[in-house]
Amino acid sequence: MIEPRRGSRRQIKDERPEGPYEQGDGPSAEQKAIRDEQLRFVDFVAHIYDGAETLLGPTGNQREMRMVLHLIASHFDGQLVTSSSLASASGLSYGTAQRTIEDLGGRGMIVRRERTTSGRSQSLHPSAELLARWRQFAYRGDALMRGTLRKEAPHRPRRAMPPAVLPPPAVLVTKLSLGRGLRVLVHADPTFMAMLNLKRQFEMIMGTSIESRAHSIDRLRAELIANAQRAVSLYDIVAVDLPWFGEMGQEGRLLPLDSLIAGSGFDQSDIYPDALASSSWQGLQYGVPIMVSGEILVYRKDLLTEAGLQPPQTVEQTLSVARALHDPRAGLAGISWNGGRGTPLGHTFMMIMSAFGQPVLDLTPTADGFDIKTITPDNMRPMFQTDAARETVEYLLELLSLSPPGILQMNWFDRARTYASGHAAMAYSHSILAPMHETDQTSPAHLRTGYSPHPTGPKGRPIVPMGGYSLAIPANIAANRIPEVWRALQTFTSASAAKLYLTNGSLASPRRSVSRDPEVMALSPFIAAVDDMAQRGYLRMWPRPPVPGIADCIAIAGEEIHDILTGAKTLREGLAKAQHRAETLVQFKSALGGAQRK
Repeated sequence: MIEPRRGSRRQIKDERPEGPYEQGDGPSAEQKAIRDEQLRFVDFVAHIYDGAETLLGPTGNQREMRMVLHLIASHFDGQLVTSSSLASASGLSYGTAQRTIEDLGGRGMIVRRERTTSGRSQSLHPSAELLARWRQFAYRGDALMRGTLRKEAPHRPRRAMPPAVLPPPAVLVTKLSLGRGLRVLVHADPTFMAMLNLKRQFEMIMGTSIESRAHSIDRLRAELIANAQRAVSLYDIVAVDLPWFGEMGQEGRLLPLDSLIAGSGFDQSDIYPDALASSSWQGLQYGVPIMVSGEILVYRKDLLTEAGLQPPQTVEQTLSVARALHDPRAGLAGISWNGGRGTPLGHTFMMIMSAFGQPVLDLTPTADGFDIKTITPDNMRPMFQTDAARETVEYLLELLSLSPPGILQMNWFDRARTYASGHAAMAYSHSILAPMHETDQTSPAHLRTGYSPHPTGPKGRPIVPMGGYSLAIPANIAANRIPEVWRALQTFTSASAAKLYLTNGSLASPRRSVSRDPEVMALSPFIAAVDDMAQRGYLRMWPRPPVPGIADCIAIAGEEIHDILTGAKTLREGLAKAQHRAETLVQFKSALGGAQRK
């Protein structure tokens, strides 16, 4: 039995002789250092034993600890544990081990899950309760270890884990019953790459194999459309870019989730409101956000400070700062952005235009932005021939001379890499790619980056255009798979899973609780900055409204404005052509949608 307080430093008396020291009789500095080091280690061990009580309870003992360690490690590694393998790992006799396993199960520490339909074979897993206790134990132990290594004063107060810290995801009590396993189509970005890297752990959590396919943004949309035309979907769960939900919903490519949400009581109140709203169409919910990204302005704080400059808040200030810092001879551009033809530049145009106070479509103004929930045919009129559109293109034309070489071929990754490598003083960048400079200690921008909403035009207001992805279920999925697939989708989009993605390479979360988790916030100041902007009402979806045809509208903008920037068309010609093409597209989509409804 563990006796946590035995040997505690508080019970150890100083063994030096009583009375004053004569000169030269006292302990040397080296002796004091050795003694202090030993006391720190005693303190560390005593507190670790105290923490073990939190983990196992007052009746816990060392043989249980060995089992817990094996269960936890196997859970994170995606390794199957049986009664026999757990007994073997404990080092106990078989009978004693089995009694210990039964006792842990009786106290709610272990989940037994059937491996076969007969129920004769079971796997063992840490319960949600044990994982929560383990998280508290690990949090405390990490704090103590850091204190010991930093050689802090031994009489520091104990550090309890804040209640906001989320535990790791636990296994489903009954594994998914899916023939051929779970089939997933995702986007090739850091969040989904983290999910794929955790494949073995999620296979353990869900009790089924997972087959994944990852595509770039344009290939992903093409595959979603192709999959919807098949008699039966190839995929169980698909990732959908937030602006695509209007099109996907109207075309009947996705399964409405409302009845599944109502039947399961799945809590969505923690998700950022605009992200949730953008995953719906005409009052029906089609997706659950798994990743929310905000496009912001990032800037090198050190370079601005050295030049005596303030972070820009308007487009005019942005141009001024970019001119001051632009130094091609030193390999430093003033600012980096998406200039690549098509979708990359289309996104840049639409998001910067929103900072000039106008979305690309004629949405209904609201007190704090524009309405994306109630869309009528009148709201679908393109806005390429407005003052905001013209001013946006004029701004981009001025940025050209302050940008890195090859700016008109750059995409999201290129602009973030240019900034992270120290070749741009500022950049328009999505939080999804922040790990390139936030987690790479070799980046010149590491811990030297500041964050701001989009600099505003004359009639604009601070805004962080929202991007991101939701998970959805194809409408043509085999009906008998829907209940189990819905369980999987809930698992992938839970708060605990979202935290797992962030601690494994992503820095973009759709949930408030995850963004405010102390361990997540410690990963990067960027997370708290984006969450603060969300609380201020800056993180909004209307710059890329989730309406039918928006993906084509983005592509049109990216083609016509690219022609303007290269000099192939005048500003007036390019915007007029964009307006004509977009109006024709909207009319076609409206006629097609009306025919389908009939």
